[in-house]
Amino acid sequence: MSDEIKHECGLALIRLRKPFSYYQQQYGTVLYGLNKLYLLMEKQHNRGQDGAGIAAVKLNTEPGYPFMHRLRSCANQPIADIFAQVGKEITELEKYQPDIKNHPGLMKGHLNYLGELLLGHLRYGTQGKNNADFCHPFIKRHTIPLRNLALAGNFNLVNTEELFGLVNIDPGEFQRQSDLAAMMEVLHHFIIKADEAFPGALDIVKVLKKAVPLFDGGFNFSGILGNGDAFIMRDAHGIRPSYYYINDEVIVGASERAAIRTTFNVGENEVLELMPGNALIIKADGSYSIEQILEPKERKACSFERIYFSRGSDEKIYRERIALGYNLSATVLKAIDYDLRNTIFSFIPNTAETAFYGLIKGAEDYLKKIKIERILSWNKEFDEEKLAEMINRKIRIEKIAIKDVKLRTFITEDSSRNEMVQHVYDITYGTVRKNEDALVVIDDSIVRGTTLKESIIRMLSRLQPKKIIVVSSAPQIRYPDCYGIDMSKLGDFIAFKAAIELLKETKQTHILNEMLLECKELLRNNQLHTQNVVRKMYKPFTLQQISDKIAQLITPEGLTIPVEVIYQTIETLHESCPTNLGDWYFTGNYPTPGGNRVCNKAFMNYMEGKDVRGY
Repeated sequence: MSDEIKHECGLALIRLRKPFSYYQQQYGTVLYGLNKLYLLMEKQHNRGQDGAGIAAVKLNTEPGYPFMHRLRSCANQPIADIFAQVGKEITELEKYQPDIKNHPGLMKGHLNYLGELLLGHLRYGTQGKNNADFCHPFIKRHTIPLRNLALAGNFNLVNTEELFGLVNIDPGEFQRQSDLAAMMEVLHHFIIKADEAFPGALDIVKVLKKAVPLFDGGFNFSGILGNGDAFIMRDAHGIRPSYYYINDEVIVGASERAAIRTTFNVGENEVLELMPGNALIIKADGSYSIEQILEPKERKACSFERIYFSRGSDEKIYRERIALGYNLSATVLKAIDYDLRNTIFSFIPNTAETAFYGLIKGAEDYLKKIKIERILSWNKEFDEEKLAEMINRKIRIEKIAIKDVKLRTFITEDSSRNEMVQHVYDITYGTVRKNEDALVVIDDSIVRGTTLKESIIRMLSRLQPKKIIVVSSAPQIRYPDCYGIDMSKLGDFIAFKAAIELLKETKQTHILNEMLLECKELLRNNQLHTQNVVRKMYKPFTLQQISDKIAQLITPEGLTIPVEVIYQTIETLHESCPTNLGDWYFTGNYPTPGGNRVCNKAFMNYMEGKDVRGY
C-alpha cells in the first residue's frame, strides 16, 4: 500500500500444559514458552508498529507472592525492547545464581515473566496516543486472585460511551480514549458480580455471555485471569481473524495462521480457525473447550486482511492474492489494447508483489493463447526464425519502483513534506523506451492517493512512458472503517474526493446538503445507525466515471503523460477471497449498526469542517 494507514493489531496467547521441568528436559530450556511467544509476536510484527506488550500469570504461587506481571514498550522496535528487558532480568539473576536456568522451580520463582500463561500484543493504534500507557495488555488488579484480569485484543468498538454508562463509570481522559478500557471495565464488572454470587467458582462462559453481546464492533480479544483461567473471543461476524493450535504441551492462539505454523512447525490443517461468535476457554487445570457465546451472524471477515494486512506466507492468502491480480488481467489487457510488445509490467512494493504475480499469470495465459492461434494459422508457412521469435515472446517485467525504507518523512510542514514524499520511492532508470512503452504498475489498494500523486507518478513520469496505468488489487475505498483500521475520515479518501468533484461538475451538490439534513434528522431521532446515507452521493455516477476522476486527481499538475486507474470489482474481490466477504470499505454494507452511525457521523464531520474521527 503506497498510502500509509494504521490498522490491525496482533494477538498471541500461550498456555503451557506441562511443568517447566518438562520443557527443560524436552527442549533444553525452561524459557520454551517465552521463546515461542517472542516468535509468535515477531512473525506478526507487520500487524503492529506503535508498541507491544506482554503479560504473564504464574500458577500455584504462594500467598503474598506476585503472580501477574506486565511489560509494555513503545520503543522503535518494541518487541525486541521487551524481550531485551526480559533477557536483562535473566542476566541479573545469573550473576547471583549462574546455573539458575537448570533449576526450573527456582527460575519460575525469580523471573517475573516465566509464567504458564503468556499473553502478547502488537499495537497499531487507531485510538489513543502512541505511548506505552495505551499498549495492551491492560490490567485490572484485585486482592482476590481470580478478579485480576489482563486483557488485549485486535478490535475497535463504536459504543464505548454506552459501555461506560452500563457499568456506571465516568471515564477519565485516558479511559475515554481507549475502547479496550471500556471493554475491560465491562468484563471486570461481570467477573466481580459472578465471583460475589459464587465465590471461587467463576464460570467465565457465563461472564462472556453477559458482557460480549454489549460490544458493538469487530473483535478478537484474549484475557488471562489471576486464577489461571484464560479465553479468546471472536465477534459474531468473524470480522477480525483468530486461529488456535492445541497439543498435549501447549494451547496457542494468534491473529494469523501462518505465525502459528511457523513458530510451532505444524501443518495447515493442525491450526484451526476460531469460528465467529465462539470462544476458546482454557481452565486453570489446562483443560479447554470451544463455547458458542454469540449466535453466529452472516460471515463478514475483513477482506483487507487478505489484500494487505496478513502475511502472504499463509498458503490460502497467497493463492487469494494471486487471484486478485489474475482477475484484473483482462481489464488491463484491454486498457493497453493487447499491445504486450510495448508494455512493461511492474508493482508498488512491497505488499502488491503477490497480486503482481497473478496479473502476470493472466497476461501470460493470454499470450500463450495468442501464440498457439498464430502458429496454427501459419499452417506450414513459416521458417525457424519466425517460429523462434513467436515462441520467445514474453511479458515484459521490470522492477521499476524501489521503496527507500530508510527515508522518513519527518518534516511536518506541508510544503517541505511534499518534497520529501517524492523521494520515498526511487526508480530504475533505463527500463522504459521513451514515448513508446506503456507502464502498468499494480498497488494493493489506493486509499488517499497522496503518495501516488506526490511521489510514485511523478517518479514514473521521469521514465517518459507513453501512458501510466495504475492498477489497484482492491476496489474503490469509499466508506470509513470502525472495526480495526484507522480510516474514519471520509475527506481523506480519493474516491470520496472524486465523487465530490463530479457532483460539482454536474451541478448536483444539492445532494450533499440533502444528505446532511437527513443525517441530522436521523441523529435527532437516535436513528443514525439505521441506514448508510453516504451511499447516495455515489449513485449518480458509474464506477468508470469515478475511476476516471480519480486518475485526474492523482495526476500531478503539469504532467502531460496520460494516467489511467483500474480497480478491482466487488464481484472479482469476492471471487478471489470467497471466505472474507467483509467489504464495507467498498460497498458501505456494514456488518453492525454501529458502522452506519460511524459512516454518517464521518460525513457530518466533513460537511461541518470538523477534522475529527467518526467515532
